[in-house]
Amino acid sequence: MRVLLAEDAADLVEILAEGLRAQGMALDVAPDGARALELLAVHAYDVLLLDRDLPAVHGDDVCRAITGRAGPRPRVLMLTAAGTVGDRVAGLDLGADDYLAKPFDFAELAARIHALARRARPAPPPVLVRGDLTLDTASRTAVRGGRELGLTGKEFDVLRVLLGAHGAVLSGTELLRRVWDAHADPYTNTVRVTLSRLRRKLGEPELIETVPGAGYRVG
Repeated sequence: MRVLLAEDAADLVEILAEGLRAQGMALDVAPDGARALELLAVHAYDVLLLDRDLPAVHGDDVCRAITGRAGPRPRVLMLTAAGTVGDRVAGLDLGADDYLAKPFDFAELAARIHALARRARPAPPPVLVRGDLTLDTASRTAVRGGRELGLTGKEFDVLRVLLGAHGAVLSGTELLRRVWDAHADPYTNTVRVTLSRLRRKLGEPELIETVPGAGYRVG
């Protein structure tokens, strides 16, 4: 899941970034509304966590820009210190999909993000199975032939995305977009190295196929 956090409070950003990344989310951060719009124009996010009172470009204007455009868009969870009923109604009227007043509990925030992501696209099955491989997306564990694989977060997410593609070929660029954040250099061999480690842990018979000139798929 790819998430953009548009928030100017550095201490809150630090706390949220650590917690959300620990849950396997690819998280980018924008300290103001102008930077948020720049990132939204380049990357496809599942969820936008939007502080309403942003500098440079107000959060209300960011929300209007996103919800008013044609085509796929991220679900918007508006965050604000103003938590009256009138404030919530105003935020939702702007096109936000959900509204959470500060201070909030992190567990509730994470649950709301997952709920919005499920609305943004069909949710994958909680357990993905291919042959003797079982991937449990809730516990984030992978077992093959009765052996737990001990995957890192990125290895798990790459395997989850490939399994969820149901045999379709995914390019390295698409894997980078779906699993990593905006800080990942598209010209590095990050995807290839991660796939190499993942293949070693999966063992034989080979599960991930390289399609020359196209990308990768689970056969």
